[in-house]
Amino acid sequence: MPQDMIRYDILAQEALRGVIRKVLGEVAKAGLPGNHHFFVTFLTGAPGVRISTRLHEKYPEQMTIVLQHQFWDLQVTDTLFEVGLSFGDVPERLVVPFSAIRGFYDPSVNFELEFDVEVEETVGDNDQGVTSIAPAEPEKPKVATPSAKPKPPVKPAKKPVKAGEKLESDAVETGEKSSASVVSLDSFRKKK
Repeated sequence: MPQDMIRYDILAQEALRGVIRKVLGEVAKAGLPGNHHFFVTFLTGAPGVRISTRLHEKYPEQMTIVLQHQFWDLQVTDTLFEVGLSFGDVPERLVVPFSAIRGFYDPSVNFELEFDVEVEETVGDNDQGVTSIAPAEPEKPKVATPSAKPKPPVKPAKKPVKAGEKLESDAVETGEKSSASVVSLDSFRKKK
């Protein structure tokens, strides 16, 4: 089989990331149109990602944010986006390169993109370790939902919550999305 010297798989991923860049750029200028809102899943340890230590400890692998009701200062460049969100009533500033995004989902129109993101892993038994690049292993995404009032709890609290009392976490785990249109680039990849 001939070798793909052009790397169509990489070009296709870059083009699809351009869709996210364009959509977020429009939202930064004009706000969310209609019922559109987005779930953005990204690797928290990917190069260029900037989140607080608190969030990184809570989401060491990946995290999903929801851009819907309460976010501010959305800024989009050619390589990344920045956004302000509140987690448990604590304002946070997140910087996410488009290259760190694993998934983008707009449930209002059932549109979803998934990406293979390569991460650096340290392997080996020596003190120096060996760095290798490998596709990230998929895991069930944890969704970090921004604080919004009023907001019904997404899952039951571990202890009864009284009116006016804060829940310990606004993070929820998502299940499977039903009947989503998924664009996967695996079918375009060269098999070894």
